[in-house]
Amino acid sequence: MIAGKRVLVVDDEFMVAAMLVDALEEAGAVPVGPASSLREGLDMVAAQTLDAALLDWNLLGEMSDAIARALVAKGVPFIITTGYVSLGSEFEHAPRLAKPYTPEAMIAELGRLLAG
Repeated sequence: MIAGKRVLVVDDEFMVAAMLVDALEEAGAVPVGPASSLREGLDMVAAQTLDAALLDWNLLGEMSDAIARALVAKGVPFIITTGYVSLGSEFEHAPRLAKPYTPEAMIAELGRLLAG
């Protein structure tokens, strides 16, 4: 389902990012990153060929809407990972995983995103 897919990981929490990378590798995906800041995320979106992205909405106090816009411009689907109830932006209805979530839930949601 996600095997061989290049998935950008953007998260400012090292342990969360490491868990995501491990889970993606176990599922056969190719993790890209992780990026831990807004600038790193934007640079990776610009420089990499991606199939999907996991996007933490709050990166060190900066909202990730600029990364989301860059992903949309490249036609890359993404899942927002957040503890926020409302994003208050044009991405309010984007696919979302509420923190905390399990690696299994992330893989399942990513599979749905890439399938449809």
